[in-house]
Amino acid sequence: MSINTISRFVGAVLAIGVVIAIFFFDHTVPFLNNIGWLIGVAVASAVVAFIISPYISVVPYRWMRETSASDLVAAVIGLIVGLIISFLIAIPLANLPGTWGRILPFVGTVVCGGLGLTLAVQRKSEMAHLFQTAFTSRRMRERDRDEEREKEKEKERGKERDKEHSPQFQPVTQILLDTSAIIDGRIADISQTGFVSGALVVPRFVLNELQRIADSADTMRRNRGRRGLDMLNRLQKEATVPIEITDADVEDVVEVDGKLVKMARTLHCPIITNDFNLNRVAELQGVKVLNINELANAVKPVLLPGEDIHIKIMQDGKELGQGVGYLDDGTMIVVEGGRQYMGMTIEVSVTRVLQTVAGRMIFAHPKQGSNGSGPSFQPPPKLR
Repeated sequence: MSINTISRFVGAVLAIGVVIAIFFFDHTVPFLNNIGWLIGVAVASAVVAFIISPYISVVPYRWMRETSASDLVAAVIGLIVGLIISFLIAIPLANLPGTWGRILPFVGTVVCGGLGLTLAVQRKSEMAHLFQTAFTSRRMRERDRDEEREKEKEKERGKERDKEHSPQFQPVTQILLDTSAIIDGRIADISQTGFVSGALVVPRFVLNELQRIADSADTMRRNRGRRGLDMLNRLQKEATVPIEITDADVEDVVEVDGKLVKMARTLHCPIITNDFNLNRVAELQGVKVLNINELANAVKPVLLPGEDIHIKIMQDGKELGQGVGYLDDGTMIVVEGGRQYMGMTIEVSVTRVLQTVAGRMIFAHPKQGSNGSGPSFQPPPKLR
């Protein structure tokens, strides 16, 4: 005899036993008090139990033994969901009068549990895809947030590295160099101090003018031109600011000063020069000028009237009896009555200081009791 047949007979017997138990212990069912109804209900219950017993006992057992783990998990989830729904339905059904209030909640539990289990097993792939999609999207959102945090951290680290490796001096503008400033040479020392905040630009026409001066037949002009070329070479090798040679030119202007002023207006940049006339012309046209002489006058020690200094008389002055000497920075000192000390270093007292945009001029006179040092002045012999 097969297991299905045994389960059918057992189910039928259990169904008849339940009906007889209700007949003896539950008198609230009126139609079971009649023997005819009792026999009919018992036979009907036995037939129904005989038919469905294998499907509620043997078949589920075989299915659970042979099915995969994924089906079991889906079945458990579906059964739990079905029981929760049946519990919600059983609340109103339990309020029905008599036997219906006890039977229908049980029937609802069986039906909902079976439906939940069946649907979950049949739709397990869609449920798995649903949970996988939700989990994957969550992981993707978390990964995107992590990537954004990493990018922000990388940007911050990049900014810190740029700050650490960035040079201390960063040019902020261009500055045109005039021929006079290059020949003067002090721009090389100024650029090494870090006070020049920009790239020094030497136009090609300024370089050509330096070359013409260096090739001049006049010895003084030739020396000045060569000095300018040497200073430009020194700027390129030693300066802490970039030095640029540009081929930009101004076609409709012939003079170098005019070319510089027009180029400065086009580039909106200042000019470094020592030329007083270029300074005036540039200022009239709204071009900023950085005059090295003005810078030197601003930072040099101030000589006040009454101070004593030692000066060497180098040449005659414009007025009768005047001698002229120079300080180390080129400032002219006019010594009243200093012509007789020509070629000698004497001590003089400052009488007044004249400051102009072209430079500073100091007037002095020999100090009383001053004895000059150096070669003495020998007056020429008188002709007889």
